[in-house]
Amino acid sequence: MTQTPVIRLHANDNVLIARGDLTLGQHLDTLGVRMRAQVPAGHKIAARAIARGEQVRKYDTVIGVADRDIAPGDHVHSHNLRLVDFYRDPAFCADVRPIDYVPESERATFLGYVRPDGRVGTRNFIGILASVNCSATVIKHIAAHFTRERLAAYPNVDGVVAFAQSSGCGMSSPSEHFDLLRRTIAGYARHANLAGVLIVGLGCERNQVNTLVESQGLAPGEQLHTLVMQDTGGTRATIEAGIRAIESMLPQANACTRQRVSASHLKIGLECGGSDGFSGITANPALGAAMDILVRHGGTAILSETPEIHGVEYMLTRRAVTPEVGQKLLDRLAWWERYTAGHNAQFNGVVGHGNQQGGLANIFEKSLGSAMKGGTTPLQAVYEYAEPIDKAGFVFMDSPGYDPVAATGQIASGANLICFTTGRGSMFGSKPAPTIKLASNTPMFRRLEEDMDINCGVVLDGELSVSQLGERIFEHILRAASGEPTKSELLGLGDHEFVPWHVGIVS
Repeated sequence: MTQTPVIRLHANDNVLIARGDLTLGQHLDTLGVRMRAQVPAGHKIAARAIARGEQVRKYDTVIGVADRDIAPGDHVHSHNLRLVDFYRDPAFCADVRPIDYVPESERATFLGYVRPDGRVGTRNFIGILASVNCSATVIKHIAAHFTRERLAAYPNVDGVVAFAQSSGCGMSSPSEHFDLLRRTIAGYARHANLAGVLIVGLGCERNQVNTLVESQGLAPGEQLHTLVMQDTGGTRATIEAGIRAIESMLPQANACTRQRVSASHLKIGLECGGSDGFSGITANPALGAAMDILVRHGGTAILSETPEIHGVEYMLTRRAVTPEVGQKLLDRLAWWERYTAGHNAQFNGVVGHGNQQGGLANIFEKSLGSAMKGGTTPLQAVYEYAEPIDKAGFVFMDSPGYDPVAATGQIASGANLICFTTGRGSMFGSKPAPTIKLASNTPMFRRLEEDMDINCGVVLDGELSVSQLGERIFEHILRAASGEPTKSELLGLGDHEFVPWHVGIVS
């Protein structure tokens, strides 16, 4: 079937999306006009005359107003589209619909690691955490000792990984940043994908190891060890002691084997990075369709990146199961408005260079696509960054839009797998929860196939519908959760993507 050169997303839209590059003077039968500009794939053109000050609509959603008169066939982008904020009725709970749950006996399954307390992991690592930047080098040296050859006797262990971070001292304490850092470290320490944990500190930092462990309810034992460099004898002695601690944990970690479990144990962190004009047409809605399936099977979908729902938050508050849940989301957005006041930040409208190049003019347009990752089921709860997620279904966790920080928070909250959509091409990977990357368009997928797991461009190419692709993504998730390596794992990514959120001063 011949495809039109432009895509109409909704009957009420006054812009169309270029399926491929459009040339100056090219005749568009759809509009009965000639192109008045050269427009790259994924960008918008005017479907009709748009007067200065008139609202511009995409997916029947306002993404800004025309900054000048725009003729049919004109390129519509940041040069003639102005971001204007306006009141949006949150209409709490208005769109809540019952979930058609799959009976437990019929739910999809995967092969996971069942921990003694019932949590289920998708991988089986031993993790080393630093309480402070001053012990970061030491934990990296400990992890580096455990080469593939040294771990050959432990085939059920996926590796020993160091989670170094750059804070823990020189910070206000108590403070929001201090609490957030401890919550993040503790979330990794109790993560279902870690069979054993070693926490290493220096000794004089504000984030003391003993109070970190005590305040977060962590229990040292056979599979959770702690070391303090100043007490252990310094750098060399701590590295040697750390190696011995890991060696003592390896046999028990290796005794863990995969068991068939319900997909209800999956907690999927939803990310997008390097988004383009096709992300909201292919990858994001298809991932949302997969999350609707996951929720029906009892699983959990975690949407984050709070600045990237700015402008479309009402789509989520309308799905909140209670007014309190919806209001908590608005409260987090209000915090962000105060936090970013006076700064040239994404929350205030400016999107990244890659987003601009890919056809996204401002944060409202980017948010429109970003929110689609969460699917259509009710919003069950809203969590703060790295807060343990204790409700199943579709939930939201507050975070920045910066991918490594957002994914770190989701993993700390309990995500045992990450799904990451991208239009420009992201090379992200994560540990201990693996990342599946979904490409929004076929040309990018082919160019970066070594990094991309799933080509969502098949929707644009007319090969699959969004719902069909959602089913394919769900099946891919089950295979990855069962141990099938993701592209980022094959490339060895994830050792440097532990990036807790820094909030506040450094003193």
